[in-house]
Amino acid sequence: MHTIGDGRGRSLATRITPGQAADTKQLKPLLDDVAVRRPGGVGRPRKRPDSVSADKAYSSKANRADLRRRRITTVIPERKDQQANRAKKGSAGGRPPNFDAEAYKKRNQIERGFSRRKQWRGVATRYDKRGDSYKAVLDLAETLDWLRAKPDRTR
Repeated sequence: MHTIGDGRGRSLATRITPGQAADTKQLKPLLDDVAVRRPGGVGRPRKRPDSVSADKAYSSKANRADLRRRRITTVIPERKDQQANRAKKGSAGGRPPNFDAEAYKKRNQIERGFSRRKQWRGVATRYDKRGDSYKAVLDLAETLDWLRAKPDRTR
């Protein structure tokens, strides 16, 4: 299960893949699936988030280049092997990517969103044999997560 969520852990786009599928290859399709309606429902949906926080599984040159091309701020820590490869190249290895540790701390909201979804036994145990059945249960859990969400008091 791969999810892009808002700042409060609610799902904006979700993809289901086999267990052996690489996480890093799912970022681009997930970003293409995001569409947030504008207030009042006027205008095209918003397709570009302000920033993307992800774990080290999504840290690749291709993902960073795609996010840079889309003008999205990246908050993804660099993996140890990537750091070692860059250091091995010396000055030809380039600079390390920017990383905002304070912004990364807010990523726990996504983990909390996963925990809320896994309160559903069918989501947590993956009893469904077919991907479309599992996706339907997951969609229902995510919809109820949105409906139960407390109003945003910051606006």
